[in-house]
Amino acid sequence: MLSLLFLVLGFFLLYFGGEFLVKGSVGFSQKFSISKLVAGITIVSFATSSPELFVSLEAIINESSDIVFGNIIGSNIANIALVLGCTALFFNIRISEKTLKVDYPFLFFATISVGYILYFLGAITFFTGLILLIILSAYLFYIITSSRKEIKEEISDVDSEDNTSYIRCFVYLMLGVIMLKYGADFLVSSAIEIASLLNIEERVIAVTVIAIGTSVPELATSVVAALKKEVDLAVGNIVGSNIFNLLAVLGVTAIYKDLDIMNDKILSSDYFLMIVVTIIFGIIIYAFGKGKINRLKGGVLLLIYFSYIYYSIIN
Repeated sequence: MLSLLFLVLGFFLLYFGGEFLVKGSVGFSQKFSISKLVAGITIVSFATSSPELFVSLEAIINESSDIVFGNIIGSNIANIALVLGCTALFFNIRISEKTLKVDYPFLFFATISVGYILYFLGAITFFTGLILLIILSAYLFYIITSSRKEIKEEISDVDSEDNTSYIRCFVYLMLGVIMLKYGADFLVSSAIEIASLLNIEERVIAVTVIAIGTSVPELATSVVAALKKEVDLAVGNIVGSNIFNLLAVLGVTAIYKDLDIMNDKILSSDYFLMIVVTIIFGIIIYAFGKGKINRLKGGVLLLIYFSYIYYSIIN
C-alpha cells in the first residue's frame, strides 16, 4: 500500500516538476530571444526529457539497467504513439518543412544508431555514451546555426508585455529540478518494489508505468502548445524529446556507468516496436497527407500504443 502511495506521489512530482521546468525554460528562451521552434526542439525538449534522465540515473544507481532501457524506449514509444496520438485527436497537426527535412531524419538516424550499438555490442559503454553526446552536440549546433534567419523573424512575435523576471524563471527551473529528482526517486523505488511483489519483470514496469509517467510532461506541453496554436512547439517537443532520450539520457547515464542489456526482450520486443512506431510516424507525415496528422491518424497511433501496453502486460 505504501509503495502504491509513493508511486502516485512520484507521478505527481514528475508532472508538476516537468511543468515548472518547462515554464522556466520557455521564460528564459523569451528573455534571450530564442525562436519558438528552436526552443521546442532544444530547451523544452531537454526540460521534458529530464524525468527520463533522473529516472535512468536513479535506476542505474540501483543496478537496474533494464529500467534504464525500458524507460527510454517506452518513453519514446509513448511520445509518438500516446502523446502525438492524443494531441492529434483534439487538433489537426501540421508538420513544418524543417521537421520533415532535418529533425525527423535525424531522429530516425539516432534510433537506428542506438539499435546498431545495442545489437552489436550488447551495451552502451562510457566511450559510446560519449559519442552519443558528441553527435547530439553537433545536431544542436547545426539547428541553432542554420535557423538564425528564422530566429530573427520570430523575435518580433515574442510577447513584449511578458513581465516574467529572470529570478522567477530561475525559481521555476530549480523547483522543477527538485521535484523531478524526488519524483524519480519515488517512482523507481516503488515501481521496483511493486514489480517484485507481483512477480512482474522490471522491463514491463519500465515500458508501461514508468514510461507513461515520464512522458506526462511531453503530453502536457504538447497539448498546451496545440491549444495556443504553437504547432512547431508541440511537434518539436515530441521529436526533440525522443532525440534527447536516445542521445543525452543514454549518453549521460552510460558515462556514469556502463549499461548492459540484462533482458533480451528489450531488443527483440521493445526496441523493435520503437523502430516500427518511428517508421509509422515517418510514413504518416511523408506519405499520407504529407505533413499533416489528423484525428484518424491520431486514433491509429493510440490503437498501436494501447495494443503494445496490453501485449506487454499479458505476455
